[in-house]
Amino acid sequence: MTSPVLALRRAILDAASNDAELRSLMGGAVRLYDEPPRAAEPVYALFGDVTAEDWSTDLDRGHAQRVDLVIWSEKGGARTALMVADRFFAILDDAPLSLQGHRLVTLRVTELASARDRDSGLARVTLRLRAVTEVA
Repeated sequence: MTSPVLALRRAILDAASNDAELRSLMGGAVRLYDEPPRAAEPVYALFGDVTAEDWSTDLDRGHAQRVDLVIWSEKGGARTALMVADRFFAILDDAPLSLQGHRLVTLRVTELASARDRDSGLARVTLRLRAVTEVA
C-alpha cells in the first residue's frame, strides 16, 4: 500500500505540472520540490510540513492530512510568490485528484500566509491544505 502522504504529493505534483499558467509563473516549469535544489533561484515551491492522522470509520480506513506548500519569491517582493500561491489555490482547492492506492474525499486550501525570511530577505508564502483520504 502506498503512503497517503506520498500519494497526495504525487497527485499535487501531477495536477500542478499540467497547468500552463503555473508553469509560466514559475519560469517555464513547475518547480515543486521536497528540498530546495542546490543554488536554486526563486521562484520555486517546496512541500513543507505535513501531518497525517487516522480518520478511519467503522467501514473505511482513512487519513486527515495537513500539508504546507511553501513558495519562495525573489528578493525585493512577494508579488510573484503570491501569484504562484494563488494559482496553486485555483488548481488544488476542491480538486478531484486521483491518488494511487487511495481515494481523495476532500481537498481544501485552509490558509495563505506570507512572511519575509530574516536571513535571506526572500519572501515566503505558505499555502496550507487539508485533505481527507481513504484507502482504495
